[in-house]
Amino acid sequence: MAQHKHTVVVVGGGSAGIATAASMLRRRPGLDLAIVDGAADHFYQPGWTMVGGGVFNPEITRRPESSVIPKGATWIHQYVSTFDPDNNCLTTTEGDEVQYDLLVVAPGIKLDWGQIAGLEETLGKNGVTSNYRYDLAPYTWQLVQQMKQGRALFTQPPMPIKCAGAPQKSMYLSCDHWLRHGRLDDINVQFRNAGAVLFGVEAYVPALMEYVAKYGIDLELESKLVAVDGPGKVATFATKDGEEKVEFDMIHVVPPQVGPDFIRESALAGESGFVDVDQFSLRHTKYPNVFGLGDGCSAPNAKTAAAARKQAPVVAVNALRVLDGKEPTVAYDGYGSCPLTVERGKIVLAEFGYGGKLMPSFPTWLVDGTKATRLSWMLKADALPWIYWNGMLKGREWLAGPGNMIAQ
Repeated sequence: MAQHKHTVVVVGGGSAGIATAASMLRRRPGLDLAIVDGAADHFYQPGWTMVGGGVFNPEITRRPESSVIPKGATWIHQYVSTFDPDNNCLTTTEGDEVQYDLLVVAPGIKLDWGQIAGLEETLGKNGVTSNYRYDLAPYTWQLVQQMKQGRALFTQPPMPIKCAGAPQKSMYLSCDHWLRHGRLDDINVQFRNAGAVLFGVEAYVPALMEYVAKYGIDLELESKLVAVDGPGKVATFATKDGEEKVEFDMIHVVPPQVGPDFIRESALAGESGFVDVDQFSLRHTKYPNVFGLGDGCSAPNAKTAAAARKQAPVVAVNALRVLDGKEPTVAYDGYGSCPLTVERGKIVLAEFGYGGKLMPSFPTWLVDGTKATRLSWMLKADALPWIYWNGMLKGREWLAGPGNMIAQ
Protein backbone atom coordinates (compact mmCIF):
# COMPACT_ATOMS: atom_id res chain seq x y z
CA MET A 1 0.00 0.00 0.00
CA ALA A 2 1.36 3.38 -1.02
CA GLN A 3 0.21 6.95 -0.51
CA HIS A 4 0.02 9.53 -3.27
CA LYS A 5 -0.72 13.25 -3.10
CA HIS A 6 -1.43 15.43 -6.11
CA THR A 7 -3.02 18.82 -6.68
CA VAL A 8 -5.38 17.43 -9.34
CA VAL A 9 -6.40 13.80 -9.71
CA VAL A 10 -8.25 12.66 -12.84
CA VAL A 11 -10.08 9.34 -12.54
CA GLY A 12 -10.35 7.68 -15.94
CA GLY A 13 -7.93 7.48 -18.85
CA GLY A 14 -10.56 7.38 -21.58
CA SER A 15 -11.36 10.18 -24.00
CA ALA A 16 -12.94 12.51 -21.42
CA GLY A 17 -10.25 12.07 -18.78
CA ILE A 18 -7.27 12.37 -21.12
CA ALA A 19 -8.75 15.38 -22.95
CA THR A 20 -9.41 17.21 -19.67
CA ALA A 21 -5.98 16.45 -18.28
CA ALA A 22 -4.35 17.65 -21.51
CA SER A 23 -6.44 20.84 -21.55
CA MET A 24 -5.56 21.63 -17.94
CA LEU A 25 -1.84 21.05 -18.52
CA ARG A 26 -1.87 23.22 -21.64
CA ARG A 27 -3.41 26.03 -19.65
CA ARG A 28 -1.13 25.52 -16.67
CA PRO A 29 2.15 23.80 -17.51
CA GLY A 30 3.76 22.32 -14.43
CA LEU A 31 0.42 21.58 -12.75
CA ASP A 32 0.76 18.60 -10.40
CA LEU A 33 -1.77 16.32 -12.08
CA ALA A 34 -2.21 12.55 -11.86
CA ILE A 35 -4.39 10.21 -13.92
CA VAL A 36 -5.68 7.05 -12.24
CA ASP A 37 -6.53 4.23 -14.65
CA GLY A 38 -5.53 0.59 -14.77
CA ALA A 39 -6.13 0.04 -18.48
CA ALA A 40 -3.31 -1.10 -20.74
CA ASP A 41 -4.93 0.15 -23.94
CA HIS A 42 -6.83 3.21 -25.13
CA PHE A 43 -9.55 2.80 -27.74
CA TYR A 44 -11.12 5.09 -30.31
CA GLN A 45 -14.55 3.61 -29.76
CA PRO A 46 -16.42 5.60 -32.47
CA GLY A 47 -14.35 3.60 -34.95
CA TRP A 48 -15.89 0.27 -33.95
CA THR A 49 -19.01 0.92 -36.04
CA MET A 50 -16.70 1.24 -39.04
CA VAL A 51 -14.91 -1.98 -38.08
CA GLY A 52 -18.24 -3.78 -37.95
CA GLY A 53 -19.04 -2.39 -41.39
CA GLY A 54 -15.76 -3.49 -42.94
CA VAL A 55 -14.46 0.08 -43.35
CA PHE A 56 -11.72 0.17 -40.67
CA ASN A 57 -9.29 -2.46 -39.49
CA PRO A 58 -9.71 -2.89 -35.72
CA GLU A 59 -6.03 -2.25 -35.00
CA ILE A 60 -6.27 1.43 -35.95
CA THR A 61 -8.73 2.02 -33.08
CA ARG A 62 -6.33 0.83 -30.37
CA ARG A 63 -3.16 2.35 -28.95
CA PRO A 64 -1.20 1.78 -25.73
CA GLU A 65 -2.61 3.81 -22.85
CA SER A 66 0.92 4.99 -22.10
CA SER A 67 1.01 6.74 -25.50
CA VAL A 68 -1.95 9.02 -24.69
CA ILE A 69 -1.00 10.07 -21.14
CA PRO A 70 -0.26 13.82 -21.50
CA LYS A 71 3.30 14.99 -21.02
CA GLY A 72 3.68 16.27 -17.48
CA ALA A 73 0.98 14.02 -16.00
CA THR A 74 1.69 11.25 -13.51
CA TRP A 75 0.05 7.94 -14.40
CA ILE A 76 -1.12 5.86 -11.45
CA HIS A 77 -1.64 2.58 -13.29
CA GLN A 78 -4.37 1.20 -11.04
CA TYR A 79 -8.15 1.13 -10.88
CA VAL A 80 -10.19 3.08 -8.34
CA SER A 81 -12.00 1.14 -5.64
CA THR A 82 -13.61 3.71 -3.32
CA PHE A 83 -13.98 7.47 -2.85
CA ASP A 84 -13.85 9.50 0.35
CA PRO A 85 -14.74 12.98 -0.93
CA ASP A 86 -15.23 14.36 2.58
CA ASN A 87 -11.51 13.79 3.15
CA ASN A 88 -10.33 14.50 -0.41
CA CYS A 89 -8.99 11.05 -1.11
CA LEU A 90 -9.68 7.80 -2.90
CA THR A 91 -8.36 4.26 -2.69
CA THR A 92 -7.31 1.94 -5.50
CA THR A 93 -8.05 -1.73 -5.95
CA GLU A 94 -4.45 -2.39 -4.90
CA GLY A 95 -4.97 -0.55 -1.62
CA ASP A 96 -3.11 2.66 -2.43
CA GLU A 97 -4.50 5.93 -1.08
CA VAL A 98 -4.55 8.95 -3.40
CA GLN A 99 -5.12 12.41 -1.93
CA TYR A 100 -6.08 15.45 -3.97
CA ASP A 101 -6.99 19.12 -3.79
CA LEU A 102 -9.29 18.80 -6.80
CA LEU A 103 -10.85 15.72 -8.37
CA VAL A 104 -12.04 15.18 -11.95
CA VAL A 105 -14.12 12.03 -12.43
CA ALA A 106 -14.44 10.62 -15.95
CA PRO A 107 -15.10 6.92 -15.35
CA GLY A 108 -17.01 6.03 -18.51
CA ILE A 109 -20.10 3.82 -18.48
CA LYS A 110 -20.62 0.16 -17.63
CA LEU A 111 -21.85 -2.19 -20.36
CA ASP A 112 -24.23 -4.39 -18.38
CA TRP A 113 -24.34 -7.51 -20.58
CA GLY A 114 -25.63 -9.52 -17.63
CA GLN A 115 -29.02 -7.80 -17.73
CA ILE A 116 -29.87 -9.90 -20.79
CA ALA A 117 -30.28 -13.56 -19.86
CA GLY A 118 -28.02 -15.93 -21.76
CA LEU A 119 -26.17 -13.19 -23.64
CA GLU A 120 -22.69 -13.29 -22.12
CA GLU A 121 -22.11 -16.98 -22.80
CA THR A 122 -23.04 -16.70 -26.49
CA LEU A 123 -21.33 -13.42 -27.47
CA GLY A 124 -18.96 -13.89 -30.38
CA LYS A 125 -20.56 -17.13 -31.59
CA ASN A 126 -23.91 -18.51 -32.75
CA GLY A 127 -24.48 -15.38 -34.83
CA VAL A 128 -24.52 -13.12 -31.72
CA THR A 129 -22.36 -10.01 -31.95
CA SER A 130 -21.95 -6.39 -30.86
CA ASN A 131 -19.91 -3.42 -32.09
CA TYR A 132 -19.75 -2.22 -28.49
CA ARG A 133 -16.69 -4.40 -27.86
CA TYR A 134 -13.34 -4.21 -29.65
CA ASP A 135 -13.01 -7.98 -29.91
CA LEU A 136 -16.55 -8.45 -31.26
CA ALA A 137 -16.76 -5.76 -33.97
CA PRO A 138 -14.74 -7.88 -36.45
CA TYR A 139 -17.23 -10.73 -35.85
CA THR A 140 -20.03 -8.38 -36.91
CA TRP A 141 -18.34 -7.85 -40.26
CA GLN A 142 -17.70 -11.59 -40.59
CA LEU A 143 -21.40 -12.32 -40.05
CA VAL A 144 -22.48 -9.61 -42.49
CA GLN A 145 -20.24 -11.01 -45.22
CA GLN A 146 -21.38 -14.58 -44.62
CA MET A 147 -25.11 -13.91 -44.48
CA LYS A 148 -26.98 -14.74 -47.68
CA GLN A 149 -30.53 -15.12 -46.38
CA GLY A 150 -32.53 -15.38 -43.14
CA ARG A 151 -33.31 -12.92 -40.37
CA ALA A 152 -31.01 -10.26 -38.94
CA LEU A 153 -32.00 -8.54 -35.70
CA PHE A 154 -30.53 -5.25 -34.45
CA THR A 155 -31.42 -4.21 -30.91
CA GLN A 156 -31.33 -1.04 -28.83
CA PRO A 157 -31.81 -1.02 -25.03
CA PRO A 158 -33.45 1.70 -22.91
CA MET A 159 -31.57 4.97 -22.50
CA PRO A 160 -29.07 6.10 -21.42
CA ILE A 161 -26.52 4.48 -23.69
CA LYS A 162 -23.34 5.82 -25.23
CA CYS A 163 -23.74 6.84 -28.85
CA ALA A 164 -27.49 6.44 -29.18
CA GLY A 165 -27.15 6.18 -32.95
CA ALA A 166 -24.72 3.24 -32.92
CA PRO A 167 -27.43 0.53 -32.85
CA GLN A 168 -28.78 1.92 -36.14
CA LYS A 169 -25.39 2.56 -37.71
CA SER A 170 -24.46 -1.12 -37.65
CA MET A 171 -27.81 -1.98 -39.23
CA TYR A 172 -27.61 0.53 -42.06
CA LEU A 173 -24.04 -0.44 -42.99
CA SER A 174 -25.02 -4.12 -42.96
CA CYS A 175 -28.06 -3.45 -45.15
CA ASP A 176 -25.97 -1.40 -47.57
CA HIS A 177 -23.56 -4.33 -47.98
CA TRP A 178 -26.40 -6.80 -48.57
CA LEU A 179 -28.06 -4.42 -51.04
CA ARG A 180 -24.84 -3.97 -53.01
CA HIS A 181 -24.40 -7.73 -53.21
CA GLY A 182 -28.00 -8.47 -54.22
CA ARG A 183 -28.92 -10.27 -51.00
CA LEU A 184 -31.15 -7.80 -49.18
CA ASP A 185 -34.40 -9.15 -50.66
CA ASP A 186 -33.64 -12.52 -49.04
CA ILE A 187 -32.88 -11.09 -45.59
CA ASN A 188 -35.55 -10.00 -43.09
CA VAL A 189 -34.02 -7.07 -41.18
CA GLN A 190 -35.65 -5.98 -37.92
CA PHE A 191 -34.74 -3.05 -35.72
CA ARG A 192 -35.91 -3.81 -32.19
CA ASN A 193 -35.76 -0.58 -30.18
CA ALA A 194 -36.80 -0.46 -26.51
CA GLY A 195 -37.64 3.23 -26.99
CA ALA A 196 -40.76 4.75 -28.48
CA VAL A 197 -39.04 6.69 -31.31
CA LEU A 198 -36.45 5.88 -33.96
CA PHE A 199 -34.17 8.74 -32.87
CA GLY A 200 -34.53 11.21 -30.01
CA VAL A 201 -34.13 14.41 -32.05
CA GLU A 202 -37.07 14.73 -34.43
CA ALA A 203 -35.29 16.78 -37.11
CA TYR A 204 -33.15 13.80 -38.12
CA VAL A 205 -35.93 11.20 -38.23
CA PRO A 206 -37.18 11.88 -41.80
CA ALA A 207 -33.75 11.20 -43.34
CA LEU A 208 -33.40 8.02 -41.28
CA MET A 209 -36.89 6.84 -42.20
CA GLU A 210 -35.94 7.14 -45.87
CA TYR A 211 -33.27 4.52 -45.26
CA VAL A 212 -35.58 2.35 -43.17
CA ALA A 213 -37.87 2.31 -46.22
CA LYS A 214 -35.01 1.88 -48.73
CA TYR A 215 -33.71 -1.19 -46.94
CA GLY A 216 -37.16 -2.60 -46.12
CA ILE A 217 -36.39 -2.66 -42.40
CA ASP A 218 -39.13 -3.89 -40.06
CA LEU A 219 -39.18 -1.20 -37.35
CA GLU A 220 -40.33 -2.55 -33.98
CA LEU A 221 -40.49 0.12 -31.25
CA GLU A 222 -41.02 -0.51 -27.53
CA SER A 223 -39.44 -3.93 -27.98
CA LYS A 224 -36.81 -4.66 -25.33
CA LEU A 225 -34.39 -7.58 -25.58
CA VAL A 226 -34.48 -9.60 -22.34
CA ALA A 227 -32.93 -12.97 -23.28
CA VAL A 228 -30.83 -14.64 -25.97
CA ASP A 229 -30.65 -18.38 -26.66
CA GLY A 230 -27.54 -18.53 -28.83
CA PRO A 231 -27.48 -22.24 -29.71
CA GLY A 232 -31.23 -22.19 -30.36
CA LYS A 233 -30.99 -18.89 -32.22
CA VAL A 234 -33.98 -17.37 -30.44
CA ALA A 235 -34.21 -13.87 -28.93
CA THR A 236 -36.85 -12.94 -26.36
CA PHE A 237 -38.31 -9.44 -26.27
CA ALA A 238 -40.56 -7.68 -23.79
CA THR A 239 -43.17 -5.71 -25.73
CA LYS A 240 -46.30 -3.77 -24.78
CA ASP A 241 -48.30 -6.84 -25.86
CA GLY A 242 -46.25 -9.24 -23.73
CA GLU A 243 -43.26 -11.50 -24.34
CA GLU A 244 -42.27 -12.29 -27.91
CA LYS A 245 -39.79 -14.89 -29.12
CA VAL A 246 -38.07 -14.22 -32.43
CA GLU A 247 -35.81 -16.60 -34.34
CA PHE A 248 -32.65 -15.14 -35.87
CA ASP A 249 -29.68 -16.03 -38.03
CA MET A 250 -27.71 -12.97 -36.87
CA ILE A 251 -28.31 -10.58 -33.98
CA HIS A 252 -26.41 -7.39 -33.21
CA VAL A 253 -26.94 -6.59 -29.53
CA VAL A 254 -26.41 -3.27 -27.77
CA PRO A 255 -26.20 -3.94 -24.02
CA PRO A 256 -28.03 -2.00 -21.31
CA GLN A 257 -25.71 0.56 -19.72
CA VAL A 258 -25.37 1.89 -16.17
CA GLY A 259 -22.95 3.88 -14.05
CA PRO A 260 -19.79 1.95 -13.10
CA ASP A 261 -20.09 -0.02 -9.86
CA PHE A 262 -17.46 2.01 -8.02
CA ILE A 263 -19.36 5.19 -8.89
CA ARG A 264 -22.86 3.90 -8.09
CA GLU A 265 -21.71 2.71 -4.69
CA SER A 266 -20.01 6.02 -3.82
CA ALA A 267 -21.03 9.35 -2.33
CA LEU A 268 -20.40 10.95 -5.73
CA ALA A 269 -23.38 9.25 -7.39
CA GLY A 270 -26.80 10.78 -7.79
CA GLU A 271 -30.06 8.86 -8.09
CA SER A 272 -29.17 7.99 -11.69
CA GLY A 273 -26.06 6.09 -10.58
CA PHE A 274 -23.82 8.54 -12.43
CA VAL A 275 -21.53 11.27 -11.01
CA ASP A 276 -23.98 13.96 -9.89
CA VAL A 277 -23.01 17.24 -11.57
CA ASP A 278 -24.54 20.57 -12.48
CA GLN A 279 -25.30 20.15 -16.18
CA PHE A 280 -23.78 23.50 -17.14
CA SER A 281 -20.65 23.96 -14.98
CA LEU A 282 -20.10 20.15 -14.66
CA ARG A 283 -19.21 20.76 -11.02
CA HIS A 284 -20.42 18.22 -8.47
CA THR A 285 -23.70 19.22 -6.82
CA LYS A 286 -22.37 18.52 -3.30
CA TYR A 287 -18.56 18.63 -3.40
CA PRO A 288 -17.25 21.94 -4.83
CA ASN A 289 -13.76 20.55 -5.56
CA VAL A 290 -15.10 17.69 -7.67
CA PHE A 291 -16.01 17.78 -11.37
CA GLY A 292 -17.46 15.06 -13.57
CA LEU A 293 -17.74 14.60 -17.33
CA GLY A 294 -18.02 12.08 -20.12
CA ASP A 295 -20.30 9.05 -20.25
CA GLY A 296 -20.14 8.62 -16.47
CA CYS A 297 -21.66 11.95 -15.45
CA SER A 298 -25.32 12.79 -14.85
CA ALA A 299 -25.65 15.66 -17.37
CA PRO A 300 -28.64 14.92 -19.65
CA ASN A 301 -26.72 15.13 -22.92
CA ALA A 302 -26.12 12.47 -25.55
CA LYS A 303 -23.22 10.33 -24.36
CA THR A 304 -20.78 10.66 -27.26
CA ALA A 305 -17.08 11.33 -27.78
CA ALA A 306 -18.09 14.67 -29.31
CA ALA A 307 -19.80 15.59 -26.04
CA ALA A 308 -16.64 14.78 -24.08
CA ARG A 309 -14.64 16.89 -26.55
CA LYS A 310 -16.84 19.90 -25.69
CA GLN A 311 -17.02 19.15 -21.97
CA ALA A 312 -13.26 18.85 -21.42
CA PRO A 313 -12.39 22.54 -21.94
CA VAL A 314 -15.33 23.58 -19.74
CA VAL A 315 -14.06 21.40 -16.91
CA ALA A 316 -10.47 22.53 -17.48
CA VAL A 317 -11.36 26.22 -17.17
CA ASN A 318 -13.78 25.83 -14.27
CA ALA A 319 -11.58 23.43 -12.31
CA LEU A 320 -8.54 25.71 -12.53
CA ARG A 321 -10.67 28.61 -11.31
CA VAL A 322 -11.84 26.56 -8.34
CA LEU A 323 -8.22 25.68 -7.57
CA ASP A 324 -7.56 29.42 -7.48
CA GLY A 325 -10.42 30.00 -5.04
CA LYS A 326 -12.79 31.39 -7.67
CA GLU A 327 -16.14 30.31 -9.10
CA PRO A 328 -16.78 28.55 -12.45
CA THR A 329 -17.40 30.93 -15.33
CA VAL A 330 -18.02 28.78 -18.42
CA ALA A 331 -20.88 26.45 -19.26
CA TYR A 332 -21.43 23.30 -21.28
CA ASP A 333 -24.40 23.66 -23.63
CA GLY A 334 -25.21 19.97 -23.98
CA TYR A 335 -23.57 19.60 -27.40
CA GLY A 336 -23.30 16.10 -28.77
CA SER A 337 -22.75 14.68 -32.22
CA CYS A 338 -23.88 11.42 -33.72
CA PRO A 339 -22.68 10.77 -37.28
CA LEU A 340 -25.27 8.24 -38.45
CA THR A 341 -23.70 6.02 -41.13
CA VAL A 342 -26.73 5.30 -43.31
CA GLU A 343 -24.74 3.78 -46.18
CA ARG A 344 -21.10 3.30 -47.11
CA GLY A 345 -20.15 6.80 -48.25
CA LYS A 346 -22.99 8.82 -46.70
CA ILE A 347 -23.80 10.06 -43.20
CA VAL A 348 -26.59 11.97 -41.49
CA LEU A 349 -24.58 14.26 -39.20
CA ALA A 350 -26.76 14.79 -36.14
CA GLU A 351 -25.49 17.63 -33.93
CA PHE A 352 -27.62 18.87 -31.07
CA GLY A 353 -27.57 20.21 -27.53
CA TYR A 354 -29.81 20.29 -24.50
CA GLY A 355 -33.50 20.01 -25.31
CA GLY A 356 -32.75 18.68 -28.79
CA LYS A 357 -31.66 22.10 -30.04
CA LEU A 358 -29.87 21.73 -33.38
CA MET A 359 -26.24 22.85 -33.10
CA PRO A 360 -24.56 22.41 -36.50
CA SER A 361 -20.82 23.00 -36.69
CA PHE A 362 -20.98 23.95 -40.36
CA PRO A 363 -23.28 26.19 -42.44
CA THR A 364 -26.13 24.25 -44.05
CA TRP A 365 -24.91 25.15 -47.55
CA LEU A 366 -21.79 23.12 -46.78
CA VAL A 367 -23.24 20.32 -44.64
CA ASP A 368 -26.98 19.91 -44.04
CA GLY A 369 -26.98 17.60 -41.04
CA THR A 370 -30.60 16.60 -41.56
CA LYS A 371 -29.72 14.93 -44.88
CA ALA A 372 -27.32 12.15 -45.82
CA THR A 373 -24.15 13.63 -47.34
CA ARG A 374 -20.78 12.44 -48.61
CA LEU A 375 -18.94 15.31 -46.92
CA SER A 376 -20.14 14.07 -43.54
CA TRP A 377 -18.79 10.61 -44.39
CA MET A 378 -15.38 12.11 -45.15
CA LEU A 379 -15.51 13.88 -41.80
CA LYS A 380 -16.32 10.64 -39.95
CA ALA A 381 -13.99 8.34 -41.87
CA ASP A 382 -10.98 10.60 -42.40
CA ALA A 383 -11.00 13.75 -40.27
CA LEU A 384 -12.46 12.74 -36.92
CA PRO A 385 -10.02 9.92 -36.06
CA TRP A 386 -7.09 12.23 -36.79
CA ILE A 387 -8.66 15.04 -34.76
CA TYR A 388 -9.24 12.61 -31.89
CA TRP A 389 -5.68 11.33 -31.61
CA ASN A 390 -3.85 14.57 -32.53
CA GLY A 391 -6.27 17.22 -31.28
CA MET A 392 -8.67 16.21 -28.55
CA LEU A 393 -6.28 13.96 -26.61
CA LYS A 394 -3.53 16.59 -26.89
CA GLY A 395 -5.64 19.39 -25.39
CA ARG A 396 -6.08 21.16 -28.74
CA GLU A 397 -9.61 22.52 -28.65
CA TRP A 398 -10.44 22.95 -32.33
CA LEU A 399 -14.13 23.94 -32.60
CA ALA A 400 -14.46 23.01 -28.93
CA GLY A 401 -13.39 26.07 -26.94
CA PRO A 402 -15.34 26.93 -23.76
CA GLY A 403 -17.29 29.86 -25.17
CA ASN A 404 -20.47 29.85 -23.10
CA MET A 405 -20.52 31.97 -19.96
CA ILE A 406 -22.41 31.05 -16.81
CA ALA A 407 -24.89 33.74 -15.85
CA GLN A 408 -23.59 35.55 -12.79
